[in-house]
This record gives sequence, structure tokens and C-alpha cells, in this order.
Amino acid sequence: MKHYSLLIVLLAMTACRPPKGEETNPLPNIVIIYMDDLGYGDVGAYGATALKTPNMDRLAASGLRFTNGYASSATCTPSRFALLTGMYPWRNKSAKILPGTAPLVIDTEQQTIPKMLKQAGYHTGAVGKWHLGLGTGVIDWNQHIAPGPNEVGFDYAFIMAATQDRVPTVFIENGLVVGADPVDPIEVDYAHNFAGEPTGLDNPELLRMRWHHGHNNSIVNGIPRIGFMKGGEKAKWIDENMADTFLTQAQRYIREHRDEPFFLYYAMHQPHVPRTPHPRFVGASGLGPRGDVIVEADWCIGELMNTLQEQELLENTLVIFTSDNGPVVNDGYYDEAVELLGGHKPGGPLRGGKYSLFEAGPRVPFIVQWKGHVEPGVSDALVCQLDLLASLANLTKQEIDSSDSQELLATLLGDDTAGRDELIIEASSRTALRTGDWVMIPPYSGPKRNEQVNIELGNDTTYQLYNLKDDIGQQQNLASTEPEKLQEMINRYHELQGEIAEPEPLELK
Repeated sequence: MKHYSLLIVLLAMTACRPPKGEETNPLPNIVIIYMDDLGYGDVGAYGATALKTPNMDRLAASGLRFTNGYASSATCTPSRFALLTGMYPWRNKSAKILPGTAPLVIDTEQQTIPKMLKQAGYHTGAVGKWHLGLGTGVIDWNQHIAPGPNEVGFDYAFIMAATQDRVPTVFIENGLVVGADPVDPIEVDYAHNFAGEPTGLDNPELLRMRWHHGHNNSIVNGIPRIGFMKGGEKAKWIDENMADTFLTQAQRYIREHRDEPFFLYYAMHQPHVPRTPHPRFVGASGLGPRGDVIVEADWCIGELMNTLQEQELLENTLVIFTSDNGPVVNDGYYDEAVELLGGHKPGGPLRGGKYSLFEAGPRVPFIVQWKGHVEPGVSDALVCQLDLLASLANLTKQEIDSSDSQELLATLLGDDTAGRDELIIEASSRTALRTGDWVMIPPYSGPKRNEQVNIELGNDTTYQLYNLKDDIGQQQNLASTEPEKLQEMINRYHELQGEIAEPEPLELK
């Protein structure tokens, strides 16, 4: 009789237990999938036809696809800074494209998305590309490296320090180089090579990928990099395995923290150079390595979403998919990306690309999916990654202090069609203003086109004014025919940012 009574109690407890994944997780999990150099026209849902992206398209079909979604910048470090801090990158002059030895550009006292979410009870994780600096300027890669992701709010971090084309070519887990060997210490220098170490410039016979510009220093896995590195042979990554490595870590993070609210910042490295798809994806796109790594990234996204489904977390996970800036085809290596591009247009109908103030620089794919909470559809609202801090703070009922990040939760979830009224966009220290359907680009000296990457930069000696509703490709400069509108935007631009400053010299990569 005792055993029978115990059985009844156990059955009753089981029947009252919430479904798997909801026992201790009343807050939605948050996953940001952050691509690297993915263009507005690189995704099927945004018009790509030659390049197949079924998993990205599935996100769009089951979520809300924004046609006016922006990174804050047309280059990587500034956009990443803005996304995580909710601050315009031009407010921090250090938030520009960084070498692998740069100090951390986020102040450890600064508010960030992971810090804010930790206060709300989230576990926070970063997996993938970092490129926001590490340490305070002098790094011993053989000891614990700080400050870094852990010091700005991430409980767990598995990252590469900068970019795939920069040294050090090692993974770092919670401040420690993975696979570090004390008998083979790592040394890194961006000014001088180490005696006896081969380089892409002096030893072309050792290369399996030729450099086009700026990538001719230390050779790792037959690929010349930016910067010089010595030692750490056991710790060096295998480029073709990078996608699988980051995916595995992201999946493991989800499984380990499925029973508590978590925030995962999954910063993918594709399609940034060097484009090194795993052998199973070589030739998959027909567009060369750039297309192949986009196909590879699409598969990774599908696998990540499968993991959320397997863990019964889809209905309790807000997924945000976007890119740090627009596309670039030739960005430092000869990889046939130009020759095999065919009719594919990475920027879609937009003008410019990475490094450019024209729309293809900062306007990027931007998709929000939350099964059962976000109605599938398309939104033309103006939104920016800058706004995620304030919007997620509202979602999790947290207080923040930010004048740059706007609270647009209802817009991001599809409950409102109103977005931003205005946005300052940035590219290599140059800024412009979008208001409504209009974009005003102030005069900037310097070349109109970067010949190395074959991209128009948006520079001109006179003001530029475009109506994006009628001219999404920015072919008709209306500055002379719409003087009142131009003056209105010039005045507002000065109010928001101050006097026009001559930008610093353009940096590539």
C-alpha cells in the first residue's frame, strides 16, 4: 500500500511539471546570429537567386524580415561595438578596425547587452569572432588574457581575438589560449617580424592562397596573414575546421544552459576572408570560395536551429539574424571570388559595399524570429542593431541609460510598424544621416572608389542627397533640386553629431 501511494504521488508530480525547457526558464532565451561581411543581396529572402541559402530563408519565412535593417557602420569593429554597447561607434574614436593586439575598446564599466541580461538572470555566452580588442595594450598570449569578453558581461567566451586573416591564429576560451604549450610560447607583433620566420611577401613558394593586398605577413596553414606570429604550433586553428568548431561550441552552450535563460552571441566568421570552406562545401555554390562559405554558414545556421528544436527551445527563444556590414568580393586574397561571381549581386539593388557610406555598406539582412510570438512577414520600418540594447532591456524589464539605442521592441516583434525617425550611419570615421526615406552624405575628400576592393566609398566634394523610396540604388543626387530638404538634413546632422570633421585615413580590413 505504501508503494502504491508513493507511485500516485510521483505520477501527480510528473503530471504537474512544466514541459521540458520551461521548468526554470520564464524569460525567453536570446540568440544573436551575427554574420561577417554578408551583403543585403547574399540571401535568397532578400533577392539572391544564384546563391542558395535555405536556412536563412527559413528564418525569414518564419520570422519578420526587415528591409531597412542597419548595422551602425560599414565596417566590422564599429558595428560590433555599437551592437553590444548601444552606443554610436563614432563616439569612441578607438572603435575602428583593430589589429589583433589592440586593447579592449569597450570600457569595463560601460553598459552592455550581456551585462544587462546578467542582471535579468541570464547566463551569457559569446562564441566566434570578437575583434573588439583584448587586454590593455600589452598581451602575454601565454597567460590569462584580460580584460576581454568576460569582463564586459559574458559568463562564457570561446572566440578568436580578431579576424581569420589576422594573427594570433588561435582560439581563446575564457581568457586562455586553447591548446597553449608552455614550451612553445606564442609571440605576436604587428610592426616587426621575428627572426627566421617566413612571410607571404618573401616566401611565396609556401603559399596555397595568394595575397592580393595587405595580407603578406606570417604564414599559417599556407595562408599569409596580417601581422607576425611565432610559436604556438599546437594551438593554431585549422581554417577549414573553424565553422565546425564554432558551431560545436554554440550547440554545446545551448545544451548546457537549456534549463536557464541564456543569451548567446554567435558571431560567425563567414564570408570574411580568407574564405576556407570545409571540403564538404567546396564547390557547393558554384560561385567559388565566397559563395561556398556562405553555403557553409547557412548549413551551420540550420544546425543551430535544429539544436534549439531538439532541446524544445524554439518557442522560448528569440533569434536575431543580421550582419556586421555589407559585402566585399576581393578583400585581400586571390580566391576567384570576382571571376566566379557571375550574375550574383552581393549588395542586391544597393550601391557601394563594405567601407562605403552608400547603402550597401551599412544596410544588411535583418531578421527576427520567435516562434509563436512573432508573426511571419516583412517590415519596412527603419531599425538598427544599435537598438537591441534598449529593446532587449524592455523585453527583460531592465533599466538602462542610453540616448543612442532606441527602444523598438514592439517594432522588432512586429506589433508596431514605426521604427526610427533618423539614424547616423558610419564608414571608416565618415558619417551620414538617414531621415525617413532620405539620406544625406556630407562632402568628404579622398578617392571616390577604393581600387583595391573595387567599391565606391561615397566620397564627393559636394553634398549628396538621395530619396531611397524612389531611388534605392542612389543614382540621382537631388542636392541641387531639393535645397530645402538638404538644408533641413544638414541642420539636423549638425544637431546630432556636431560639425563635420575630416575623417581619418581609410583603413582596409
